[in-house]
Amino acid sequence: MPTLSFEQFRASLQGAAPPPGLEPLAEALWYDGKGDWEKAHDIAQAKNTPPYCQLHAYLHRKEGDPSNARYWYNRAGTAMPKASLVEEWESLVREWL
Repeated sequence: MPTLSFEQFRASLQGAAPPPGLEPLAEALWYDGKGDWEKAHDIAQAKNTPPYCQLHAYLHRKEGDPSNARYWYNRAGTAMPKASLVEEWESLVREWL
């Protein structure tokens, strides 16, 4: 599948299903972008690698659980960003597309 641009990814949120061929981390952010935190969280729990821990951290930060988010950012080897949630989502999408 050809690589999606960020703009194409964002436009795909109008659809009923994620674009075919997305990597799981990007798929999780697609579900989060659609407002399905639970589905995104299910994907975040699938592996215990730094990128999945970072996704997990972002989701708990978005949930409003900073203590849990800090735990997962630490597991990812990064600090909680100062960026807004929207900026963090965009940054992660761009990284994982």
